[in-house]
Amino acid sequence: MQINTSQILKGTLEACILQLIKNKEMYGYEITEQLSNYGLDMVAQGTIYPLLLKLEKEHMVTSYLKENTSGPPRKYYSITKNGEEYINSFKNVWGNISTTITKILENK
Repeated sequence: MQINTSQILKGTLEACILQLIKNKEMYGYEITEQLSNYGLDMVAQGTIYPLLLKLEKEHMVTSYLKENTSGPPRKYYSITKNGEEYINSFKNVWGNISTTITKILENK
């Protein structure tokens, strides 16, 4: 039986994106590359852009266009105060959940 990683990632991907943007303003493709560098190479660009739009509508990120010498302007994203508050809360919840699940899965 194969595990559906997209279902597992669904609730955590927003937090991963926010953390990456918190570390450095990025454009969409760059976010996809960074996720891949961390081992999340199964995340498609088509998944990232709707999430960025959602995060922008929820006032967790803002965006601006920046000129690009090798092509059209790129849309860069930066985290807002709401986004920072969300990521801090998420880290606490994630820590508790991951500890509990690890205990359960390691129970013999």
